[in-house]
Amino acid sequence: MSEIKEPESKLFILDTNVLMHDPSSLFRFQEHDIFIPMIVLEELDHSKKGLTEIARNARQASRFLDELIQHADLTVINSGIPLPQLQYAARIDEKCSGRLFFQVSRLTSALPESLPGGVADNSILATARALADDRKDTQVILVSKDINMRIKASVLGIRAEDYHSDQVLDDINLLYSGAAELPLDFWETHGSKMDSWQDPRGRTFYKVAGPLAAGWHINQFLYLPDDSGFEAIVRSLDKGTAVIELARDFRSSQHNVWGIQARNREQNFALNVLMDPDIDFVTLLGTAGTGKTLLTLAAGLTQTLDDKLYKEIIMTRETIPLGEDIGFLPGTEEEKMTPWMGALLDNLELLGSHGESGDWERQATNNLLLNRVKVRSLNFMRGRTFLNRYIILDEAQNLTPKQMKTLITRAGPGTKIVCLGNIGQIDTPYLTGTTSGLTYAVDRFKPWPYGAHITLRRGERSRLADYASDNL
Repeated sequence: MSEIKEPESKLFILDTNVLMHDPSSLFRFQEHDIFIPMIVLEELDHSKKGLTEIARNARQASRFLDELIQHADLTVINSGIPLPQLQYAARIDEKCSGRLFFQVSRLTSALPESLPGGVADNSILATARALADDRKDTQVILVSKDINMRIKASVLGIRAEDYHSDQVLDDINLLYSGAAELPLDFWETHGSKMDSWQDPRGRTFYKVAGPLAAGWHINQFLYLPDDSGFEAIVRSLDKGTAVIELARDFRSSQHNVWGIQARNREQNFALNVLMDPDIDFVTLLGTAGTGKTLLTLAAGLTQTLDDKLYKEIIMTRETIPLGEDIGFLPGTEEEKMTPWMGALLDNLELLGSHGESGDWERQATNNLLLNRVKVRSLNFMRGRTFLNRYIILDEAQNLTPKQMKTLITRAGPGTKIVCLGNIGQIDTPYLTGTTSGLTYAVDRFKPWPYGAHITLRRGERSRLADYASDNL
C-alpha cells in the first residue's frame, strides 16, 4: 500500500499572538505563503494602545502590513501580496519568497456547538478549517503561541504548530556552558609542541595545538577533572592553535573579592570574567543559590570603589510579580523599584558586613555602598547611553531578544554589562528556555572575544535551599 504524500505547498495561518510576539514573523516562513484572518487585524487594533512591549509589537506588525499593502496592486490582492517587496524581508530571511493573503470574504465552517463563533480564537479556527476544506492541494497550518489554541485545533483536525523561528536552540540542554572538561590525556595529545611564557603582570600562558582546540571558543574555560587543579581560559584561537591563560584562583582569602571567596570551580570561573576589565559582556546562568548576584555585586564594588574602573553600579530587572500584583507603588523611580530589588539589598547587607565590627561602621558602609549602587527601571532605558558604568541585569530570562538588544545597545565606552538569570524560572507569557532573550544573548555572544558566559551548577546558599531545589 503506497503512502499518502502531503502537499508540498504550505499555507500558514498566523494567530494574533504570533505577530504580537514577533512582528517580523511575517518574513520568516521562507518560500511558503501566510494568511491573516480579519479577526487578527481587529485584535491587533485593540492591542496597539499603550507603552508595553505587546503594544509596541502590535503597532510594528500593523506598520509592516500597511507597507505591504501600499506597495501592492490592490486589484489582484486575492492572488496574494509578494512579501519580498519590502527590503526588511531580505534582512530577516534571504529565502523569503512567499505571498501574504488577507481574508477578503466570509469563510464559514461547521464547528461544534460548544465552540461559540463570537470568540476570536474560535473564529480563527473556523477560518482555518474552511481553508483546509477549500484548498485540498495545500497543507494548511495554524501557527499560534497559545497552547490551548493548538490543542483545540488538533481536536478539530486542523494541523497546528508553535512559532519556532525565534528559537535559538532546538534543545536548551545544548546551550553553551562556558566551560569544557579536558580528557585526562590532554597533555599527551596536545603538549608535544607546547610553548609557555609569562607576561610582565605575572600571568602564565600556554600555546597548544591539537584536535580539541578547533572546538573551543575565546573566553571559554578549560579544566582537568583530576587533582592537578588545572584551570585555564582560552584567550585566542588561530587555525587549530590556541593560547590559553592559567585562571586566577579566587578560592583563597588572599585573592578574595570584597571579602567573597569562590566556593566551587564555576564560581571561580565567574569571578575571573567578572574581574576582567577586557571583557565587556558577561552572562551568568544558574539556579537559586548559586551565587550569581553576590559574585556580580562583589566584583562590581571592587572595580567601582577600589579600582575606580566604573563610576557607579546600575542594577535593573524586569518587574514581573511572583504572585498577585500589589498595584502601583508610590515614590520616585528608585523607590518604586526597591521592592523588586530584594536580592540586591540582601547581598549588599552581606557585603557591607565584611570587616566591620560595630553597628555604626556597618551602617556607614551600607550608606556608602547604596550611594554608588543605583536602581533603575527597564521602562526608561530607551534612548539612554551609559558611560563607564557597571550594569547588572537581574532576572534576564524574562526578557525577549528584542528587549535584550535594546538594553545592551545602551552601553557606551567603558561600560560592562552583566546579565543574570535562571532559564528554569521564566515568568513571561510565550517565552521558553529556547526563546528567552538570555538564551539568545548567550548564543550570539559566544564567538565574540569581549564576551564570556558561565553556567553555575552548584548551589551555595544553604543545605535547606539545596535540598528544596533538588526535591521540590
